[in-house]
Amino acid sequence: MTHLHRPHGTLADGDDPVLLRPEDAGWTYTGLRVLRLVPGRRRAVVTGEFEAFVLPLSGGCTVEVDGERFELTGRDSVFTRVTDFAYVPRDAEVLLWSEAGAEVALPMARCARRLTPRYGPAEQVPVEVRGAGSATRQVTNFGVPGVWDHADKLIACELITPDGNWSSYPPHKHDDTEPCPVINEEVYYFRIAGRDGTTPDREGFGFHRTYTDDGTIDEDVVVRDGDVFLIPRGYHGPCVAAPGYPMYYLNILAGPGQERSMAFCDDPAHTWVRDTWATTPTDPRCPVTSAAGRVR
Repeated sequence: MTHLHRPHGTLADGDDPVLLRPEDAGWTYTGLRVLRLVPGRRRAVVTGEFEAFVLPLSGGCTVEVDGERFELTGRDSVFTRVTDFAYVPRDAEVLLWSEAGAEVALPMARCARRLTPRYGPAEQVPVEVRGAGSATRQVTNFGVPGVWDHADKLIACELITPDGNWSSYPPHKHDDTEPCPVINEEVYYFRIAGRDGTTPDREGFGFHRTYTDDGTIDEDVVVRDGDVFLIPRGYHGPCVAAPGYPMYYLNILAGPGQERSMAFCDDPAHTWVRDTWATTPTDPRCPVTSAAGRVR
């Protein structure tokens, strides 16, 4: 195991699958919690210095914060539907509960401004088909600049890569090396579907690559359901879904910039691949999901 690859269980906090604070990653801004909500039991989360999204991974939940209540319908799994979500501010006590039980992600960013809570309807979340051929994937842009601007530092989106396909390709970076226009700390949280294509399962697997020009980071790892990968700098990609096992990852970014941005620089050795997409058909399996459910 590398210090950047955190396999399932290594970030567990009691019954919760993931507790990743910026200090655990060795950086400043980006964090992640994944909570298991026991049926009918309330959970209190104090956000402190962090703003967060409340994003159902499976099941739905109720969110109470600052006197407001949001009912999140959620979904059966990340492979079955685009979900609704909520934004919660720093310096807040957030109450969460689910009558049937749920698993909920809280992508987080340390921030300065305190904004108001807000609900994000699934029907307003843009779903993008990116790439072409075997590099076709779905990008669910629920929390990115230009789509969701009600955040101080936090950026988040979801990706679904059909089995056998490549995503995060060409490899790209957003760090403090030239000619990158923006710096972001980045987290990938993986879910891998099992044989039915919708239920997360540890049997399946994929691959992830992160590297730097100077070779100080050069990681090629097998990722399984529930794994986390930290990207402090350098090129990341591809992520490859093994045949038979669709791949999902929650992508979380935050950094020191005054404006939230997902600007990036391709690895110049591979950026030419983008030019081939204009004449290459997209994989008809994408998009995989929508607010109404599975598309195909």
